[in-house]
Amino acid sequence: MSLTKHLVVFAKAPRLGTVKTRLAASIGPVTAWAFARYTLEAVVRPLACDRRWRCWLAVTPDKSIFQRRQWPATHGLITQGPGDLGKRMADVTECLAPGPVVIIGTDIPAIRPHHIASAFQALGRHDAAFGPARDGGYWLVGLKRRPAFTDIFKNVRWSNGNALADTIANLKGGQSHALLETLDDIDDAEAYGRWRKKT
Repeated sequence: MSLTKHLVVFAKAPRLGTVKTRLAASIGPVTAWAFARYTLEAVVRPLACDRRWRCWLAVTPDKSIFQRRQWPATHGLITQGPGDLGKRMADVTECLAPGPVVIIGTDIPAIRPHHIASAFQALGRHDAAFGPARDGGYWLVGLKRRPAFTDIFKNVRWSNGNALADTIANLKGGQSHALLETLDDIDDAEAYGRWRKKT
């Protein structure tokens, strides 16, 4: 019997003035809000329809879990809870039933089912998988979870060019990892401009 594959999409409630604040500083809050709403739908809808995995939305703020109409349909909603990004990812990972887990955000509207399938395929051979971002972070992390390990997210310097290197450094001896396709987070005006030219 194969274990269930879990895809978790971390998402912030698309409220004007509270989403994409870094991007909003350069393109304006209304445009940033519209982009956040667009990427939420563009990322989640094709992934939630794929039967190869269960797609969960991990939402923040936690009270937004009760406002189901603002979220695209998925297998279910989970609250992210308190703490930095690493603690929240660890907590969400630990609350899921057994099986490999892949976590993404909604910063990259180009994420498609084949990216997620590649991550789960890599977890058949490795303990962890990462989708590197050009800024030194990552747009995807996958964990085999046999045995479970979430120390991988401790003491990571988030939101800078060290996040991927710090996370990989937390792997224990003997734990292997795979690097997937490098994609661009759209979190500044330059990346947003490149994305607009492509669409």
